[in-house]
Amino acid sequence: MPSHEEKRRLRWSADQMYDLVADIARYPEFLPWTSAARIRARSPMPEGGELVEADLVISFKVFRERFGSRVRLYPETRRIETDYLDGPFRHLHSHWDFVPLPDGGCDVDFSVDFEFRNAILQAVIGVVFDEAMRRVVRAFEARAEALYG
Repeated sequence: MPSHEEKRRLRWSADQMYDLVADIARYPEFLPWTSAARIRARSPMPEGGELVEADLVISFKVFRERFGSRVRLYPETRRIETDYLDGPFRHLHSHWDFVPLPDGGCDVDFSVDFEFRNAILQAVIGVVFDEAMRRVVRAFEARAEALYG
């Protein structure tokens, strides 16, 4: 099962980066291979934070797949966790943590692991997986630059 973990120190605040990643509906505007996003439902969680169910459409080469995910947003701790609901995966889990720094920037910890049901798609993604995940993280950085300067 492919997995990727990346830690970065960024000049934008933890709150800015959290808000950017939590804004799922805007992913098609800047995230590679994301052609559509739809929020199915939003609800408060008893332990605090918000539960969001969302669909993303991922287009990569000749493949176009929709998948649903359950996203738990924890604004107090600046943590975002995502788990798979339905679509082309056997498994998907990711998390983002944003830790404020004294200079106003933040440390970002991103982790994802997943496995496609389709062996052909899994093989195609496996070849470019690490670079694809680095491009995703860079896309969030570029979006922060565009929004926050």
